[in-house]
Amino acid sequence: MRLIDELNELHASYVRAINAAVAEDDFALADQLAEAYDDDAVRLVAEREGKTHLLPLQRPQVHESSLRRMVRMLRAGRAA
Repeated sequence: MRLIDELNELHASYVRAINAAVAEDDFALADQLAEAYDDDAVRLVAEREGKTHLLPLQRPQVHESSLRRMVRMLRAGRAA
């Protein structure tokens, strides 16, 4: 399987899990899942590219991935 296909499957599984957490109004879990996706995606790429020696990556304290942005927008929508 190609790396992009694996990343797409990983992303889709996290989106489903985040949507389920939001449906239950569990935004803490949704945030945790979004963070876990970031870590899992980076690890998957590093493993496939033979770069695991570079892990863990040093990221800025404030990092907003697409899934974290989605959770933030869903939280705001629920609050409105």
